[in-house]
Amino acid sequence: MARRGDGLVLRGKTWWLNFIHLGRRHQVRLGRNITKSVAREFAQDERALILRGERGIGEKKRKDLSFEKASEEFLRWAQANRKPRTYKNYRWLIKQLMLSFHGKNLSEIHPFLVEKHNQARIGAGARVSSNRELTCLKTLFNRCIDWRKFEGENPVRTVKLVKEPKNRLRFLSVEEERRLVAAAAEPLRTIILVGIHSGLRIESEALRLTWSDVDLKRGDLTVQAAYAKNGETRTIPMNAVLRDAFRSLLAAMPNAEGVVFRCWKGGKKGQPIQSVRTAFTTACRHANVPGVSSHTLRHTFASRLAMAGVDIRTIQELGGWKEIKMVERYAHLSQKHKADAVEKLVSQPAENSTTVFTTSKKQSA
Repeated sequence: MARRGDGLVLRGKTWWLNFIHLGRRHQVRLGRNITKSVAREFAQDERALILRGERGIGEKKRKDLSFEKASEEFLRWAQANRKPRTYKNYRWLIKQLMLSFHGKNLSEIHPFLVEKHNQARIGAGARVSSNRELTCLKTLFNRCIDWRKFEGENPVRTVKLVKEPKNRLRFLSVEEERRLVAAAAEPLRTIILVGIHSGLRIESEALRLTWSDVDLKRGDLTVQAAYAKNGETRTIPMNAVLRDAFRSLLAAMPNAEGVVFRCWKGGKKGQPIQSVRTAFTTACRHANVPGVSSHTLRHTFASRLAMAGVDIRTIQELGGWKEIKMVERYAHLSQKHKADAVEKLVSQPAENSTTVFTTSKKQSA
């Protein structure tokens, strides 16, 4: 129990601030499953608001929302203003956040509770996912504040995201590409080549291509701003491999128009392809190419450009990365490429090494 006179009351597992000011009793819920010291800090803030006249009976009630209602409003906004894939991700993230904040109002979600959720997710092995969830929660609060449906502070702004490890990114060797392309049937074969030779994001960009975006005469491939992650239209020159692939695809579809990649057989024949996850996984298994996803094709595109000596700014423009630091992460070099670079040291003329050694010896003398 709290010490006498500070107004703190513990009811079950919930701390309350309960005190009388100017003849009026004020009762404010501080939080559930929090320590007494944390409850005392929250109580100081709430008491200060009441003393300034911003809280209390007879005063103007501050706008608030339940987390459930706020989530509904947020997802409705996301569905209307964000890309389908982003909206789908938000729905999944809200589902995870609901486990911690169900039944609470936004005013009851304090930094301590946000940090508690964060630590629980990290402890469950969802280190990267916890960052995505906090970012989603922060955006939800900002939206509600902008819409004037919640009057209060964003509790996520003081919570630090965990540092994510930068693992080595997987990319395909030339031999792996050959096996994978051979194991894939059309139109998956051309989709794979688009990822490797143009760097398009498969589901959000490549599968949204229309024949008007494929200019075989000029040899250009256009990603419309509506489907680009950075919201900007970009044009990528097609190399000989891609031009031949699209010509072959067009020859098999003489009346081609609209979306490029459509189902070739089955009950969905003629309908636009929405996902290649299952077909791609099957092709990888048949080609004995483990540990890859469709995004590995984009990694391969950036890595090969870097190993060919293409400058990082050009790679950024071709791949449509918004920040150059993202290109630095993707455009890594293969171990063989590094080994070849170091091997050049031994290819130097022997007299050069002797000269350096002799000069160094004279200087020492």
